[in-house]
Amino acid sequence: MEGRENLANRIILNETSYFGWNARENLVPEIKKRKFQNILVVTDETLMSCGVTKKVLDCLDEANISYHVFDKVKPNPTIKNCHDGIKVCQEVNADAIVCVGGGSVIDTAKCIGIVVENPDFYDINSLEGTADTKNRSLPIIALPTTAGTAAEVTINYVITDEENVVKRVCVDPNDIPILAIIDTELMAGMPRLTAAATGLDALTHAMEGYITKAHWEMTDMFHLKSMSLTFQNLEKAVNKDPEAMDKMGLSEYLAGMGFSNVGLGIVHSLAHQLGATYDVAHGVACALFLPYVLKWNSEVCKERFRDMAIAFGLDVQGKSDDECVDMVVDAVRALETKLGVPQRLSEVKAKKEDFDTLASKALVDPCTGGNPREVTKEDILALLEEAY
Repeated sequence: MEGRENLANRIILNETSYFGWNARENLVPEIKKRKFQNILVVTDETLMSCGVTKKVLDCLDEANISYHVFDKVKPNPTIKNCHDGIKVCQEVNADAIVCVGGGSVIDTAKCIGIVVENPDFYDINSLEGTADTKNRSLPIIALPTTAGTAAEVTINYVITDEENVVKRVCVDPNDIPILAIIDTELMAGMPRLTAAATGLDALTHAMEGYITKAHWEMTDMFHLKSMSLTFQNLEKAVNKDPEAMDKMGLSEYLAGMGFSNVGLGIVHSLAHQLGATYDVAHGVACALFLPYVLKWNSEVCKERFRDMAIAFGLDVQGKSDDECVDMVVDAVRALETKLGVPQRLSEVKAKKEDFDTLASKALVDPCTGGNPREVTKEDILALLEEAY
């Protein structure tokens, strides 16, 4: 029909996922079913030292499955980090990757898996945006240890270019893990601030995804349910309520199913710059900017805030769209206050003299294109000033 070309919506999801306490019991049967013989386990030193990764390694040991461990992943993983992992992966001739960790670990695993199968992109910088990789990643099985990033179900990963002090946001359907195991027991040991920050990252994914330019009915469904689950359960999950932790594992996954397919906005564009410049944890950075950007973006999408308020469980009877906006923004601020996360740039040691550079980089961040309101460098500078 004339005028209706290019109107198809695309959605990409992973093949198989397991949820719940001790869900890792499904790892070995899946490895055997897929006939993997030599596993590279990607994790970090903290998870190794505190015994979280051991819970997964024990499963492999009991089944006599051959594996090698790469545990040098750092928060906000770098290009060098990835190159080190690629080298190990090639040296041990791994035929699959099992990653145990938060977003940093899973993102590193994705980068390793993509480059091993697409060596033309070894520089990694060329993977930014929507790189034209030809081959699927080395098979990845992801076991997240935080309830926030949803890296186990997304087509995105983020790697820090230390030389240029910028985060490279890579979007590639070839990187999606073939299997996700959301084992709440692996998340139970998160420090309180980590649980709070990663949960607020999940909330940011759901809220930004819900108002992004590309949103549509299916992703709206994922995002609204995720918002509801996070708002009702995050504080309890931070305080180690088992049922609430299960709900947060589901919530972050639902948000990932949505935003992975429709993109995000300038909360993430700004958060990426804080991470690259000051090594601020991603969830902390997202939480910091979320209320300011929500209010600013509402000028072009205030009608969407009513359903967000309802998802939070707020009473919108008789309320105007503007009142719904204020209710949602106030609710986010109140939740962040309860959780004790930073809400000002001055709290994370950001420097005003860096604002011009931060704004310039945020403006060209791949997430900026999805923001519902058109944005200029001057707009970003004003938001930075307001958030300071």
